[in-house]
Amino acid sequence: MKTMIPILTTRAGKLYQGDCLEMLAQIDPETVDLAFADPPFNLGKEYASKIDDALAEEHYLAWCESWLLEMVRVLKPGGTLMLWSLPKWNLPLGAFLRKRLTFRHWIAVDIKYSLPISGRLYPSHYSLLYYIKGTKPAIFHPDRLPIACCRHCGGELKDYGGYKNKMNPSGVNISDVWTDIPPVRHAKYKKRDANALSLKLMDRIVSMSTDPGSLVLDPFGGSGTTYVAAELAGRRWIGSELECSSIIERFDSLEADREHIEEIWAQKNRLFTDADLKRRAKSGRPLSQDYRIEDPKETETNACLCDAVARE
Repeated sequence: MKTMIPILTTRAGKLYQGDCLEMLAQIDPETVDLAFADPPFNLGKEYASKIDDALAEEHYLAWCESWLLEMVRVLKPGGTLMLWSLPKWNLPLGAFLRKRLTFRHWIAVDIKYSLPISGRLYPSHYSLLYYIKGTKPAIFHPDRLPIACCRHCGGELKDYGGYKNKMNPSGVNISDVWTDIPPVRHAKYKKRDANALSLKLMDRIVSMSTDPGSLVLDPFGGSGTTYVAAELAGRRWIGSELECSSIIERFDSLEADREHIEEIWAQKNRLFTDADLKRRAKSGRPLSQDYRIEDPKETETNACLCDAVARE
């Protein structure tokens, strides 16, 4: 097999243009900390790469199994494999992975992905499968989220009663249903495909399953969101795509992505966002003194430290 040469090399990563199976074959066994895949969904979509996105079901699943086997091979003991797809495909592919890895979670991400279909329920979530190689994850530190508040007055949507003083000042535990991942409609990304991955989604996945210096693999680069999230968070990365021009263009100017991810970092792992605190103050709803709130200066320092890691 001919050795592939990266079409893009950055401070932290390498991007290959070509078939993902050829790229995966070049990776040494048990070297990857996080293997993430967002493959084509076989819905008949037209891609710039001209791939056939309307395969017979058995052919599509066989193809998926071929690259999943490679992802399992290159995953470190304790490493994480996450598969982003429609529930239709993650049911059989999850059963396939279950024979080779340890199941952790089926994460439902609440994003409407199509128009309503007559005679069926409105499909409104993607499936994110979470597996590990071995019995327990080598790395697992999920983000904490701010308390959900009213977007008008800033008041809590859930009454925590007498438990306010027991709340972790870094935020609430994340569940396996994610309702706060927006479609890619950020003002800075007007030209990005509507089905591109959210930077917030990939930052959460990378933060949960890796440490600075960890190796992240994504064999279906798409618009490059996985690579951007890894690069800015100080992780190493490797990936492929059949047509890489949009990813290369994105890496030519990362300032918009850097600004966006700094906004994301500033609003996680804290009990209340700045915006909600401002809404409360404006509406005359003082925050209960029972909450243990981190010093804003400490939060700002932590954000600066994250920024320093990303810029090194």
